[in-house]
Amino acid sequence: MSGRGGGREGSVRMRLLLRTIKPYKALVAATLAALLLDVAGTLYVPTMLAGMINQGVTSGNTDFIIGQGLKMLVACCCASGGALLGNYLCARLASYVGRDIRNAVYDASLTYSGGDFEEFGTGSMITRTLNDVNVIQQTVMLATQAMLPVPIICVMGTVLSFRVDAQMGAMMLAVVSVVMVFAVIAVRRAAPIFEKMQGFIDRMNVVLRENIIGVRVIRAFGKERHEEGRMGRVFTDYADAAIKVNWIFAGVDCFSFCLMNIAEVLLMWLGGNRVGAHAMEIGNISAVVEYAMLIMFYIMMAQFVALMVPRAIVCLQRCAEVIEKKPSILDGTGSAPLAPGPNGEVVAVGEAAVTDEDGTLDASLSDAAPVATFDHVSFRFPDADEDTLHDIDFSCRRGQTTAIIGSTGSGKSTIAKMLLRLHDVTEGSVRFSGVDVRSMTQHDLRERIAYVPQKAWLFSGTIASNLRDGRADATEAEMRHALDVAQSDFVWGLPERLDAPVAQGGTNFSGGQRQRLAIARALMKHADLYIFDDSFSALDFKTDAALRRALKPETRNAAVLIIAQRINTILHADQIVVLKDGRIVGKGTHKELMEGCEVYREIAESQMKGGE
Repeated sequence: MSGRGGGREGSVRMRLLLRTIKPYKALVAATLAALLLDVAGTLYVPTMLAGMINQGVTSGNTDFIIGQGLKMLVACCCASGGALLGNYLCARLASYVGRDIRNAVYDASLTYSGGDFEEFGTGSMITRTLNDVNVIQQTVMLATQAMLPVPIICVMGTVLSFRVDAQMGAMMLAVVSVVMVFAVIAVRRAAPIFEKMQGFIDRMNVVLRENIIGVRVIRAFGKERHEEGRMGRVFTDYADAAIKVNWIFAGVDCFSFCLMNIAEVLLMWLGGNRVGAHAMEIGNISAVVEYAMLIMFYIMMAQFVALMVPRAIVCLQRCAEVIEKKPSILDGTGSAPLAPGPNGEVVAVGEAAVTDEDGTLDASLSDAAPVATFDHVSFRFPDADEDTLHDIDFSCRRGQTTAIIGSTGSGKSTIAKMLLRLHDVTEGSVRFSGVDVRSMTQHDLRERIAYVPQKAWLFSGTIASNLRDGRADATEAEMRHALDVAQSDFVWGLPERLDAPVAQGGTNFSGGQRQRLAIARALMKHADLYIFDDSFSALDFKTDAALRRALKPETRNAAVLIIAQRINTILHADQIVVLKDGRIVGKGTHKELMEGCEVYREIAESQMKGGE
C-alpha cells in the first residue's frame, strides 16, 4: 500500500473514531480523571513506604509509622476507587462506541442498492456489523484501561526515580526505553497477520453460511466430504494465522517477565551499591523497585492490548468502508402528488381517502390515471457488458391490473426493483404519479408501494408483528380482514392465531402459507401501487383463483402490477407485457396477444398442454 493510500485510510479511520467518541466528551474526561486518580494513588504508596522505612523504622518512631500507614491506606482506597470507577466508565464508553458504530454500519447498509450490497457480500456485512465492532469495542475498553495510564505512570515513575537517585533514574529510563521499543516492533509485526485473520473470518462466514443454508443440496448430491474438505481448509487458514499471533503473544509474555526480573536484579544491585556508598537511604531502594515493577506491569499489560490494536484498526477500516461508501442510488428530495380524496382534496395514502368499511380507497379516484410509468427505460448492471432491459415503455394505471410475463432471466423482477429504486435506470425514466422516482425521497416512494417479493420472507416474531410491518397501527379487525382476503384461513386453525410464532424467514410455514402471509402484509398498506412478484407460484389453482377474486375489490382504486410465470394468473389482466431477452415483444390483453404475439402464444399453448 502506498503511503498516500495508507494515509487516506488512516484519516478515514480516525474520522470515524473521533466522530463516534465526540458526543461522549464528558464521559471521556471523567474516565481519564478516574484513571489518573488510580495512577496517582498507586505511585504515592511506594513514596510513603520509603519515608516510613527511612524515618520511622530506622529511628523506631511508632507514631510516624502509624501516620504513614494511615496515609498509605487512604492512598490505596483512592487508587482502588479510581480503578473501579475507571473500569466502569471505560466499559460504558466502549459500549456506547460499539453501539454507535454498529448502528452507523447498519444504517449505511440500508441506503445501498442491490449492487452496492453485493460489493461487500452478506457474510462480510454480518462480520463487519458483529465481529468487527466487537473487536473495536473490546479494544477501546482495554486500551483506555491499560494504555492511557502508561505514559503517565512511565513519566511520573521515572521522574520520582530521578528524585531519589540520578543513577537509579537513568537505569529506570533505559529499561523503560528497551521495553517500549520491543512493544512497537511486536505491534508492527502483528498488524498484517490480524488483517489476514479478518479476511479468514469473512471467508469462514461465507462458506459456513453456504453450507448451513444448502445442507439439503449437499446431502442430495453426496458432497459431504467435499464440503468438509472446503470448510477444513478455511478453518486451517484461520488456525495458522491464530497460531502466529499466539507465538507473538507468547514471545511478548516471556520477554516482558524476563525484563521485569532483570530490571529488579539490576536495581537491587545498583541500589545496594549506592546504599553501601552512603549515596542513598535503604528505604529508597524499595521505592525505586516498586516504581520499576509498577511501570513494567503497566507496560506489559499495555503490550498485550497493543497487540489487539492492529486488529482493531483493520476492523475500524472495514467498518469505515461501509459507512463512508457513497450509495450508487442517491436519495431525492421531492415527493409525488397525493391521491385526491372524495371531495377533491389531497390526502395522504391510507388516511382520509379510506372511506369504505373494508378499508379501500374512495371510488372517486381517477381510474385511468397512470401511477407508474416506464418511459423508454434501459438498464445495465454495473459489471455487465450489455443491457439487461432495452427500451421498456408501458404504464401501470389506477384501477387496472398490469401483468408481466416472460421466460426466466427476461428481466421481470428487475422491473419491480426499479420501481422500488433498488436499481436505477441507465437510460429513460421511471415516473411515479408523473414524478421521476430519482427526484423523490425513497421513503416517500416506498410508503406508497406495497410489495410482495418473489421469495416470500417473514421475520421472526408473530403473525401479528409481521402484518404490522405493513401498517404499525393496524387493528386486529384489519389484520383479520387482510388474512381473509389473502386466503390465510389456516391462521385460525393455529392455537395462538395472530400470536402464533414465526421462525426466522417463516420456515415453520409452508411455501404457500408464507406467500399468503406476505400478501396479507402488503394488503395492510393502503398503497397506490401493489406489486406481486411471482407471488402466486406456490399456490394451487383453486387458492390462486379465490385470492385473485378477493384481491380485485381491495385494489380497485390502486394500480396493480403482477409478475407471473403462469398464464392462468393473468388471463383477466387489463394489460399484459410480454418480455423476451429484456425487450417488450408484446403488449395487450390475453385475447390480443394470443392473436398477435407469437412468444405469448407459445407460452400459453405450452402451459395449456401441461408443459409448465
